[in-house]
Amino acid sequence: MLDNRTIPEGQMNKTFDDADYPAYSMGRAADIIGVTAAFLRSLGAAGLIEPERSLGGHRRYSRHQLQLATRVRQLLDEGLPLTAACRIVTLEDRLEAARRQIVALGGTLTSDEDAEVPTSTRAAIP
Repeated sequence: MLDNRTIPEGQMNKTFDDADYPAYSMGRAADIIGVTAAFLRSLGAAGLIEPERSLGGHRRYSRHQLQLATRVRQLLDEGLPLTAACRIVTLEDRLEAARRQIVALGGTLTSDEDAEVPTSTRAAIP
């Protein structure tokens, strides 16, 4: 939960670097990514984003949450319904987290294992 305490010295850089730190109010978050506050609330209702709350009860969003919201907006602009867009973004986010974990554990991804590389849908013609 976000509170109004002063950030201890030495923690400031960690806070700025933390993509999950709830730094943005709803209005500022909406302005940054070019959407309305209602759109951000709809992502909460859809279960994609659950913003932190300040002591006063105001929603606070992280950079990571804004990245997810931006991706949903892109998919909606392409014509997908909100539920489908949220599901796709959730799966993309989980895939990226799995990739980071593989690399953190010392693993590597070959082109056969990397989901960024399209899978061939046609049999190779000799």
